[in-house]
Amino acid sequence: MKPKLVIILGPTGVGKSEVALDVAEEVDGEIINADSQQIYRSMDIGTAKPPAAIRRRVTHHLIDIVDPDEDFNAARFREMALKSAEEIRARRKRVVLCGGTGLYIRAFTHGLFIGPASDPAIRKRLEAEIEAHSLNALYERLRDVDPEAIAWIHPHDRQRIIRALEVFELTGKRMSDWQREHGFRESLFATLKIGLDRERTELYDLINRRCDEMMAKGLVDEVKALVGKGYSLDLRPFQSVGYRHIGLYLKRELSLEDAVSLMKRDSRRLAKRQLTWFRADKETLWFHPEKDRRKIIETAKEFFMNEQRKV
Repeated sequence: MKPKLVIILGPTGVGKSEVALDVAEEVDGEIINADSQQIYRSMDIGTAKPPAAIRRRVTHHLIDIVDPDEDFNAARFREMALKSAEEIRARRKRVVLCGGTGLYIRAFTHGLFIGPASDPAIRKRLEAEIEAHSLNALYERLRDVDPEAIAWIHPHDRQRIIRALEVFELTGKRMSDWQREHGFRESLFATLKIGLDRERTELYDLINRRCDEMMAKGLVDEVKALVGKGYSLDLRPFQSVGYRHIGLYLKRELSLEDAVSLMKRDSRRLAKRQLTWFRADKETLWFHPEKDRRKIIETAKEFFMNEQRKV
């Protein structure tokens, strides 16, 4: 019998951390983070990282595990998350995975499509095209070539845009087709996927307010402190929503007012892309994070019922 796993997923700002905390407390579990930004040390405000007091109530894994200038990817996440899951089960606890990074969740539950080896010549040419035109020009080409990939590749994710176009040039097949054929059929876990969503106006209002709260908590000072430690604003973690916008302000390319306005807009767009990704998985059960909180907890408890908690 496969070990059981509850996954709390959904768009940015919807309230995943709070729900995961309640579920973990009710089922005697520990939480594995599946947010690709919360892995970075010293990036706390802009990633809405659960505060230390919350993490003392329930053990959290894979938060603050690498520095912003360290390489990290879905394959490394899978390796570390599987190890964490084993350690949690060894303590006879339940595993709760929580996050909005769909690729990380899929990597953990179903493995990864590796794909063909990288071609330095193609990569060099694509990099030159970015310098000559823009990253957005390559993103629009990817939209034409593989519109499905847009659901999980951010317009500022240079590495994944290049990789998706590289795979298409090398094989003549879209990255999304390769992933579908890979199938992601074999899972190490029996999973309960709990999706969180709200009415669109409600979600967008929460996102806008959260951006304002991040600013009030000192997001600008956080980014300044990171730059003061020697981290370049060109690093991949600083291309994420929030950090990229404050970086543009610090480089005097945007006023603070415009930076915050764009931060809110791009956060809403991120939420829309995340929902597109997650809605494609018909196994997910959808709930409102507050109105359905009791139902979520009871669903998780029922799922874990009769589970033999052993390694």
